[in-house]
Amino acid sequence: MSFKALQGKKVAILTETEYIPHELDYYSIGFSVLGATVDFMTNLWGEASRTIVSDVDAPGKQVYSMEVDKDPKDYNPNDYDIVLMSANYCSVRLREIPPMGSLGSIEELQTPPAVQFFKAAMLNPQIVKGALCHGLWILTPCPEILQGRRVICHTVVLADIHNAGAVYVPDPSHVVVDDDLVTARSAADIDAYFDAIVNRVLG
Repeated sequence: MSFKALQGKKVAILTETEYIPHELDYYSIGFSVLGATVDFMTNLWGEASRTIVSDVDAPGKQVYSMEVDKDPKDYNPNDYDIVLMSANYCSVRLREIPPMGSLGSIEELQTPPAVQFFKAAMLNPQIVKGALCHGLWILTPCPEILQGRRVICHTVVLADIHNAGAVYVPDPSHVVVDDDLVTARSAADIDAYFDAIVNRVLG
């Protein structure tokens, strides 16, 4: 893969508290080395920025944090070449129906900004989308989008993506490329997943 192969490309990464630090570091460094611009986004709940926290390796280990100042409700996914949903429980938190902690309804399932952002990205085949590990939870409120898509995911998400109509492909490589959608089993497969995304962008 050539240096600056993604020069001028833009990457949006949806994330939240309970992110996996080495995953986000991999994107930040890897895409930047290839020349792409990386924007991390999360629900800001009306604030100018938020500090999100990762304690996935706790207790007894370092707790990580990062400042995020971009909210998906303020951005158009069609301005990006790559849209990724980060792993672990970020997707669950991003599906929170605003205002946070309110009594929701079935009709509101698709209203959270991150769900709308990723759904809109899915409707544009020119954008390469990626969901790692638990990431496909961001789309389970939108079964019409997942219907018939070939994917792989963490086994804890398997029932949900099956019920949403996706086609589970237990590929031995742990990475599945279905046209513009790249999925991978877990954060342990980050290398192959990242390469698959970049190769898909480069065509």
